[in-house]
Amino acid sequence: MHSLLRYGLVVLCIGLLWKGAALALGGVILPHPEEALRIFFFALTTKLFWEHFMVSAYRAVFAMGLAWIVAFPLGLVMGSVKRVDSLLAPFVFLTYPVPKIVLLPVFLLLFGLGDTAKIAMIALILGYQILVTTRDGVKAVHPKYFDSVRSLGGSRLDVLREVLLPAALPHGFTALRLGTGVSVAVLFFVESFATTRGLGYMIMDAWGAMDYLTMFTGILGMSLMGAALYEIANLLERRLCRWMFLRNKG
Repeated sequence: MHSLLRYGLVVLCIGLLWKGAALALGGVILPHPEEALRIFFFALTTKLFWEHFMVSAYRAVFAMGLAWIVAFPLGLVMGSVKRVDSLLAPFVFLTYPVPKIVLLPVFLLLFGLGDTAKIAMIALILGYQILVTTRDGVKAVHPKYFDSVRSLGGSRLDVLREVLLPAALPHGFTALRLGTGVSVAVLFFVESFATTRGLGYMIMDAWGAMDYLTMFTGILGMSLMGAALYEIANLLERRLCRWMFLRNKG
């Protein structure tokens, strides 16, 4: 209920700003929000819109899952094993500032024009964020927590379960949650050319045809997908990091 109220207030504020801007511009380039919403809700009843939406959702979700599966365990290992960190950290932090999106033409050459290159591009960009955040979160754990588990006869598995994972999961999920916006932004870019499916293609195709209502339908669809992905990541964090939220309540 709290999330719905929060989103409702945000939508109301955006709607008022949108209405004011549409009135100032005459409602041609920037259509009135009620007209855009009317076309958007009509699009929700069409098969074509959902084809574009589901293709984009598949690419985004698959890429986010791939980024998590690869980057989170690697960040966990780098943060807890000094030898691995000393070997990989220079490479990671040297390549982290490089804008990965410039590698898209290379990915298209290597993986073709299909979904693989687009998913790999999103996963690479998001994976760096998850990797660095997880690694830093684990390295910030005070050594006394490791000593406490070992002094009680705990094994390496106990250290992993009782110390490393509780330290790493909140950081990893924070990166995943905040990375949803980046993932959707990259998704729009990779779908804006070399494809005929997806919300990014829908937006750019409508923009080229000067069909601004359809363009805003795609924008609203992509915004809705981004908000849904954010809330899914938030829900996963609350389910898998319950101790953190119970501690904050206490």
